[in-house]
Amino acid sequence: MGKKLANLGFFIVVSLILSQCANRGTTTGGDKDETPPVIVKSSPKNFSINFDAQEIEIQFDEYVKLKNIQKQLIISPPMNIEPEITPVGIASKVITIKIFDTLQPNTTYAFNFGESISDNNEGNLFPYYKYVFSTGNYIDSLSVSGIVSDALNKDVDERVAVLLYEVDSSFYDSIVYNQKPKYVAVTDSSSVFSLENIKKGSYLLTALKEDSPNYTYQQKTDKIAYRKQFITVPSDTAYVLRLFKESIDYSFKRARQASQNKIAFGYEGEGESMLIKMLSDVPDDFSSVITKEIDKDTLNYWYRPTFEVDSLIFEVVRAHFIDTVVVRIKDFKSDSLVFKSLTSNLKLKDPYIVSATIPLEKVNQSKVQVINKDSVFLKTTMFLDSMTNNVVLNFDKTEKNSYKIQFLPGAFIDFFGAENDTINYNATTKFQSDYGNVRVNIGNGVYPMIIQITNAKGVVVESFFAKDSSPVDFKDVSPGIYFLRAIFDSDKNGLYDTGDYLSKVQPERVSYASEPIEVRAGWDTIEEFVLDN
Repeated sequence: MGKKLANLGFFIVVSLILSQCANRGTTTGGDKDETPPVIVKSSPKNFSINFDAQEIEIQFDEYVKLKNIQKQLIISPPMNIEPEITPVGIASKVITIKIFDTLQPNTTYAFNFGESISDNNEGNLFPYYKYVFSTGNYIDSLSVSGIVSDALNKDVDERVAVLLYEVDSSFYDSIVYNQKPKYVAVTDSSSVFSLENIKKGSYLLTALKEDSPNYTYQQKTDKIAYRKQFITVPSDTAYVLRLFKESIDYSFKRARQASQNKIAFGYEGEGESMLIKMLSDVPDDFSSVITKEIDKDTLNYWYRPTFEVDSLIFEVVRAHFIDTVVVRIKDFKSDSLVFKSLTSNLKLKDPYIVSATIPLEKVNQSKVQVINKDSVFLKTTMFLDSMTNNVVLNFDKTEKNSYKIQFLPGAFIDFFGAENDTINYNATTKFQSDYGNVRVNIGNGVYPMIIQITNAKGVVVESFFAKDSSPVDFKDVSPGIYFLRAIFDSDKNGLYDTGDYLSKVQPERVSYASEPIEVRAGWDTIEEFVLDN
């Protein structure tokens, strides 16, 4: 009997060892934890009234961590002195909020943590937790909701801040520029917003897409949306706000010497119409010309001849703005006359464009030659756009052809009397069947209006100013996926006009076709674009 028990014991031990060896390295530790953390206790309690604490502790049943708290956390109303939220970068079972700002009386505050809280091990989110308290004797419970769209673009920016300013005795129209709002919320992934825990009253409703979030409007960098009429809370209305980028207000920035005989005048806003007048004494044979710097808010003032002077004095005038500036003059290197082709994809309907680094004073049509692949000389016409300093060359083109464009010496004479050397360019056209044509039939049009084709990034590929209900034809469109949009040109100037907050002008209405269009090579596409009334 003893021997049998001993053998049995030996068998059990060996079985256990073999079992452990067989499972070594294959243990799973059980099912993956997918349970989000749970709040055990808050001190003071969530939804407290008559709140006067300076520190809040939120205790969880497991270790949690805060991720991207600076972006995710929304405090409404915003605090002038940001609270301290801990822990940062480490895991803890307790989140602590230290308040340094003076809290407003009889006000409901909400800390919305968004998606910043998760457990430490598996990253399970504790989403959209909101800690609420009131410095008064009740919690405000009203709300305002709606959606944010973009006035011009098809897609809307993410995480747009929606703001409410209380209309009381201290309210003024430009408050959005220098004061934080009474309440704030952020749009969700569907561009929907909901401002909660609001008290009864009258409010200005706005929205901001900020470059550097601080809930105040910076015209140079931010987009804004606003409702012209004040809203009254409570309200059952679902509001629609249209974001737009204002035209920057004009301001003269500075003038500086850019080269030997060139002064650069920088500006913001619409400064192309600035008048620049020399106030210094100049030689009798003095002359000047102004050009626009490509892709810069700068006007270049060119002058001749060179003369000895320590500084030059200018008067800069635009509308009622008058600036007097002094520019120190040094011995600078002169500019060189250089030409650049601005045409990359030559279509039958397009001219060939060349730019010059120095203002051109004369163009000589007889010193331009365009030869096709069959060595045939083509008749050309050429003109100079003085403001942009671009030379526009027109000639008859045919499909699948190549062209040699030659500007002989003396074709151009610049402002300082220099002539060009021989300049050679090559250009080609494609088969017409490499492009597609699009006809757009407009329904419910309000004329005049601007019909455009844009790419996925909102860049305008084709544009047409429609004066009546005739079909709109876009020819020689490169194959691709595009979007149709209509601009309701209310002031009939042929341009899209954005809004202006202080003037209470909303941007012109823009409508997109519900579905994208596909342009295929060699195809004629007909699109029915029916606009909402």
